[in-house]
Amino acid sequence: MAAKRRSRRTFGRVRKLPSGRFQARYPGPDGVLRPADRTFATTTDADRWLMRKRIEIEEGRWLDPAEGQTTVRDWAARWLAAVAPQLKHKTQASYRSLINSRINPALGDRELSSLRPITVTEWVATMRTEGLSASRIRQAYRVLSQIMASAVDNDLIAQTPCRGVRLPRMPQTEPHIVTPVEASRIVAQAEKPHDLLIALLAFAGLRVGEAFALRRSDVDAAGGFLLAEANGTLVFDTPKSHQKRRLRLAPSLAKRLGSYLEVLPGGADELLFTTSAGKPLRYNQWRKAYFDPAVSAAGLTDLTPHDLRASHGTWVADRYGVMTAAHRLGHSNASVTTRHYARPVAGRDDQVAEASDAWFSGHDDADGARRGHDDDEDGTAGVLARV
Repeated sequence: MAAKRRSRRTFGRVRKLPSGRFQARYPGPDGVLRPADRTFATTTDADRWLMRKRIEIEEGRWLDPAEGQTTVRDWAARWLAAVAPQLKHKTQASYRSLINSRINPALGDRELSSLRPITVTEWVATMRTEGLSASRIRQAYRVLSQIMASAVDNDLIAQTPCRGVRLPRMPQTEPHIVTPVEASRIVAQAEKPHDLLIALLAFAGLRVGEAFALRRSDVDAAGGFLLAEANGTLVFDTPKSHQKRRLRLAPSLAKRLGSYLEVLPGGADELLFTTSAGKPLRYNQWRKAYFDPAVSAAGLTDLTPHDLRASHGTWVADRYGVMTAAHRLGHSNASVTTRHYARPVAGRDDQVAEASDAWFSGHDDADGARRGHDDDEDGTAGVLARV
């Protein structure tokens, strides 16, 4: 009986190696003959692999293996150069620092195609072992994830290795919310003109960088520019939201600010608050020299400038609603306000229960619902006004 005639292979080539295994080679869309990434025990296995590779090419899913050989270091540099023009200066500096200090030392010499989820999991575990904070680890992972997603988008690799990786949880830290009276005490104890700067944090809800960057021309549009610090270099840029916002100040605060502007030298571009040498303020030095002493003199502890902004958001959200607080703080999404700033005010639950009793009886106790909001003894009356 005649032997069966082997069917003619229509795609790729298979040859037997001295080891007894079989090597498959296939032509890419460019006509270049490329070997498979592994060898096979039988010609049948090699033919099946060639069939799948042919389907990949026909369906447009084929990726050039040479592209995946690009190192993480080279692609990270190319990615950062491409996205840098759309990033804020501080973000650029942060990404560059994370790439140089966390990503490149561990993964920089690896080929993109060699990374697997276990590789990234091990990298994260190493950072945890080294004692890095959860915040820093998550930041590094987020940058690597963007780099690898870009590699997928540009057809260097088929899928990102940054998937299914468990990250350390962020510790839940609550802002220290002070009362308006306590904030007023801090302002009263602060050295002039830094008392005005602290008042703008507490009673206008400015970011510290916004307050540092205020110029004479910004008095009618507070928050026009943000002072960001990137690698020790002071850079004036727009706020995180990339938007200016108009804020109305308390008449008394506006009056004090106006009096200060009358004696402030310089023109429209003059910074409102500077060092004794006329230089822009830096956060750490300013806090140590002016803010912390005022806090101590007011009889308070464990308070940061950012806590005053969070306190402002809490006061406004409690009296006028979260949307108004989001506007005051410059948030485009009110969920950011509730997640990071506004906090429940003590005693409000008792007031709700009291009002609910009237509701349960079929009455609308509007006066009871407002109790606690119209008492101006805490010094908040007239401080906030919605634009």
